[in-house]
Amino acid sequence: MSVPSATMAVWASAWLHGSAAADDVLDALAAWGELQEVVAADEETADRTGLPVDGERAAGMALWLAALRGLGADSAALVLPVPGDVRGLGGAGPLVRPAVERGEAAVFGRAGLAAVPEDVADGVLRWTVFAVPGSPGADHTPIGEAEHGMTVAVREAAATLVSLDVARHRPNVRAEIAEFISSRPRLAWPPGMPPRSLRVLERAVEVEAILRAALGDGEGGAVSASAVRARGEALRPLADAVRGARCAAVAEAVRLLAGQHGGQFH
Repeated sequence: MSVPSATMAVWASAWLHGSAAADDVLDALAAWGELQEVVAADEETADRTGLPVDGERAAGMALWLAALRGLGADSAALVLPVPGDVRGLGGAGPLVRPAVERGEAAVFGRAGLAAVPEDVADGVLRWTVFAVPGSPGADHTPIGEAEHGMTVAVREAAATLVSLDVARHRPNVRAEIAEFISSRPRLAWPPGMPPRSLRVLERAVEVEAILRAALGDGEGGAVSASAVRARGEALRPLADAVRGARCAAVAEAVRLLAGQHGGQFH
């Protein structure tokens, strides 16, 4: 369910507001890799954060959390950029390319930093920290609106999926969808994680599985390159709706967790 940057955004925000312990953050991120490493993208960011610069021996997550607190971070946003839509990354800068290539980032706007994950070895997830130029300026979409948008997009895409007749051309498509859903990491979330955020994140995984089945391998009823392109164009609004729903679900979770002001872990 979700992506590593969602886990980072929610748990780090909970920790910054005293609603989780640092060990809880580390345990939650372990679902994405037993070893979490952190480096700074450049010398200037290394000087600001105290992190080793990329290419040197990586630091652990504890140093990154300490840097966030020291720089006044209060919460994070999940950004899921794609080519042509890099909202939330603060405009042009070295952050954009790796974030788009990975398709995700956790952005700490007040601290002017963003972290992009990368799988560097089996069980090892490395986060590279970038400076965020200017104001991230991510659009805020209420979770209700985002959830409704995903539902509408699913309904509008249904006719397209039927016309593609994915199931007929790939008889095991239902098993593929079920396997994708079951293969996603089972994630822990902080106490007080809003049920609506969880529901939207779970639904997003289900829809993503359908999208992957419809777009995945050039089959699924597409008999030519033009048909493959047409299929992608037809389903793009659904993919955008899934991205928006995930970001809104994380934003809602961060907002409500910050409002708890637990304080027991400071």
